[in-house]
Amino acid sequence: MHTVWKGAISFGLVHVPVKMFTATEDKDVHFRQIHKVCGMPISYVKTCPHCEEEVKPEDIAKGFEYEKDKFVLFNEEELEAMKPESARVIQILDFVDLTDIDPLYYQKAYYLSPDMAGAGAYSLLLEAIKQTGKIGIAKISIRSKSSLAAIRAVGNCLCMETMHYPDEIRPLAEVPNLPEQTVINEKELQMAKQLIEQLSEPFNADKYTDDYRAAMLEAISHKIAGESVDKVSAPAAGRSNIIDLMSALQASLEAAKIPPAAEPKKRKSSPRKAKDVVS
Repeated sequence: MHTVWKGAISFGLVHVPVKMFTATEDKDVHFRQIHKVCGMPISYVKTCPHCEEEVKPEDIAKGFEYEKDKFVLFNEEELEAMKPESARVIQILDFVDLTDIDPLYYQKAYYLSPDMAGAGAYSLLLEAIKQTGKIGIAKISIRSKSSLAAIRAVGNCLCMETMHYPDEIRPLAEVPNLPEQTVINEKELQMAKQLIEQLSEPFNADKYTDDYRAAMLEAISHKIAGESVDKVSAPAAGRSNIIDLMSALQASLEAAKIPPAAEPKKRKSSPRKAKDVVS
């Protein structure tokens, strides 16, 4: 694994020297743009539309557009000077329960390993997190970006997941067409809960595969061999032409071999108000 960051975890007055490694990898099938005439890859050249000429790397600066077509420029020295002193420290601010954090906040996962003579302090923090069941909420700066982060134990390794700041999460009020109130048919609800219960099992990541990627790699193999790829396709997801919700639930329960929920017995009672009747 390639080390992407070196520094230390800080909690209280304890410093744990660590190395950081990316915990995930991109396995998407990537295509390059090719010139059809000669079969060679297309290259991209950085040009200035105003000067109409190619721009060399040493002539490029970073700029912030504060108004339309108006920029303030920063060189690398200025950007480096603005980095916080804690740029090489993962500073744990608090310890919280894992269930307190909505997964919406998570960004990217990294593995942390002990660096130099930090094995003792690393093992101490790892075991303390395991036994308390807590995770650390920290601040870290990676590649000129400051992030919140969650530090937790994964097996015998400390794992860090960068997190969005609260103001980076868009409010639900901006999501269109959310129902203001839910009106649920009680029988449909019971059937849906039965279906969820039947389809529930312990999470096993190994059972999930990228069918599209497998089909694409197979197609690439056929192309390399000069064969047709007409019959290569990712497995289609099961579909149904059932449009009635109750019928769809009933068919799903039958497919999962679950007896349908009993029809609720009608109770003799005074007529309900119109607003209380569930359609």
